[in-house]
Amino acid sequence: MSPLQEAEKLLASMSRAEKAQLLQWVTRDIGDAFPGIVSTPGVCGGEPCIVRTRIPVWLLEQARRLGTREADILRCYPTLNAEDLANAWAYARSHREEIESQCRENEEA
Repeated sequence: MSPLQEAEKLLASMSRAEKAQLLQWVTRDIGDAFPGIVSTPGVCGGEPCIVRTRIPVWLLEQARRLGTREADILRCYPTLNAEDLANAWAYARSHREEIESQCRENEEA
């Protein structure tokens, strides 16, 4: 079964809300638009961060990779909300190599 056929099968079993979320992810991925994520020269080395914070996406992704639950991340960073994490995960999915490189660089530092 091709990936497209698998997606069609999954789509048929999804609720309207799940389809809407999927559509948002696909739109962001295709358009390379990530609301809530900003890269500003001179701030955190220009790394992509959650808007209105200095919390880099790589840091959140690294925490998730290490098994930190979203609820715990939100508790540790009270300025963040669930939408911020969804934006970070979408960015990390679409910029996998960039985020992995940033994680490695910061582990070595």
